[in-house]
Amino acid sequence: MSILVVGVNHRSGPLPLLERLTIAPDDLAKRVTGLAQRDNIREAVVLSTCNRTEIYVIAERFHGAYADIRDFLCELGELDVDELSPHLFSEHDSAAVGHLFEVAAGLDSAVLGEGEILGQVRSAWQVALDESAARSGLNLLMRSAVETGKRARSETAIGRGTASVSHAAVEMLGDVAGDLTDRRVTVVGAGSMGEGVAVALHKAGGADICVVNRSPERGAALAQRVGATALGFERLDEALAGADVVVASTGSGEAVITVDSIQRARAGFERPLLVVDIAVPRDVEPGVADLDGVTVFDLDDLRDWADRGRAQRAKEADMVRRIVAEEVENFTVEQTARQAAPLVASMRRAADGVRAAELDRFSSRLADLSDADRDSVEALTKAIVSKLLHEPSVRLKTGAGTPQGDRNAAAVRDLFDLG
Repeated sequence: MSILVVGVNHRSGPLPLLERLTIAPDDLAKRVTGLAQRDNIREAVVLSTCNRTEIYVIAERFHGAYADIRDFLCELGELDVDELSPHLFSEHDSAAVGHLFEVAAGLDSAVLGEGEILGQVRSAWQVALDESAARSGLNLLMRSAVETGKRARSETAIGRGTASVSHAAVEMLGDVAGDLTDRRVTVVGAGSMGEGVAVALHKAGGADICVVNRSPERGAALAQRVGATALGFERLDEALAGADVVVASTGSGEAVITVDSIQRARAGFERPLLVVDIAVPRDVEPGVADLDGVTVFDLDDLRDWADRGRAQRAKEADMVRRIVAEEVENFTVEQTARQAAPLVASMRRAADGVRAAELDRFSSRLADLSDADRDSVEALTKAIVSKLLHEPSVRLKTGAGTPQGDRNAAAVRDLFDLG
């Protein structure tokens, strides 16, 4: 068995492809359950965000599992293999572990060091746990990934400054639109991304914020928190009509800001409108960018903008890479030790069986011993067995996964007749 990751991310595929492969949160449990039931996959975790859809599995057979995941992604995005294959990436074993640890640490994000990804890794793991798709193998991997992400942010400054997509969007707005003081910014969507945008705008100060959300209660709660106006989705046209800037992040799966809605809202208005779409799939209909006076930025534009700021955190990134390398080594040691554990347990059971049988064979000679003396003999013989097996146990655990370790394991199976 091996650890395998296959997927498409912002480095390997364009935004339109990522949109087709994005899995809605309420659909994730069903998807990961179906994936874990495929013939060549023992365990599975699906990580689907605005920057990636990546499948992590414990594979029964590498090539078979790769084909299972490729077919799953083709079905998900309604794609032909020829459409998907050029954009697929894959890694296995230590390279797959290193990739996940870099993802959790924020090294593989469009905004270097962003903190939202660590929570997304946790959430993906939790869904797989709830569906029994992640068990001992992936639980160790995901737990180690989360710990790596925590270390990266506590021991370095990788997450300071602009460290989320939503915060980066607000900073880009400042660069593109200038001072937002007294300008109306409409935030469409009050989920985690929309909340991040609204909070960042509030901290920056000056903007007149309006929050539009399908759930009035959630929208009102966010608006109260940041001193904004709250409107229901049925009043979206009204919110668009009064806006200088619109930030869309509903993740609804379809365009909510259309050519028609913008034309209705802007009838009689000539002032320019800046729209930033950070949703995947996109919230803004493509034709909106062609309307007079309207400028649209999406995640591709945000990534290009964020690349200019990556140099500021490059030194921290080098420190994070060293942490990732350490944690990959720690994971490998623990994983190989776990692989040896069943053999060590079998060896100790076999030895203890011999010990118990010999005591039973000499039971008649020990008949005159008091209960206290019998307990002493029992403890003494167990201690002797434990001492004798200590060094072989250590060698099996530390050597697991190496040629010498394989030879040691074969010798133990032969000597103890463990099959």
